[in-house]
Amino acid sequence: TTTPRIGDILQKLAPFLKMYGEYVKNFDNAMELVKMWTERSPQFKFIIQDIQKEKVCGSLTLQHHMLEPVQRIPRYEMLLKDYLRKLPQDSLDWKDAEKSLEIISTAASHSNSAIRKMENLKKLLEIYEMLGEEEDIVNPSNELIKEGQILKLAARNTSAQERYLFL
Repeated sequence: TTTPRIGDILQKLAPFLKMYGEYVKNFDNAMELVKMWTERSPQFKFIIQDIQKEKVCGSLTLQHHMLEPVQRIPRYEMLLKDYLRKLPQDSLDWKDAEKSLEIISTAASHSNSAIRKMENLKKLLEIYEMLGEEEDIVNPSNELIKEGQILKLAARNTSAQERYLFL
């Protein structure tokens, strides 16, 4: 109570937040699996509904609870930014809080990067299926840069043919 601090505690725990990137990467797939098994298995649906009725769940669905970790890092980041705005710069906690914010911002960036990579792979998979699964383009090193309608001009008669391009 004499020297209240949170920066030093968060600084020690912040490196563990990088694992949220893995959780975030698999979040959409996990949500789809819960939806699929809820629709396919009456027993699974009953168990989930039974658990959700527990007082400890606070009347929230499993999906709401699954979303909490996805929102946690941005919340910590906002909390620390607000804390630093209100904390006097000569405070004993200033440097630790600033370092914590730096680490948590890196974890948030890592999470966002993981989300973008998964969205990119998902889009490549959609294109792969759309193209009849003939050309294997689904590879983590491949990146969809742009897609859209173009006009191909014929060299002989300058007629224009519509094409759809994936770059």
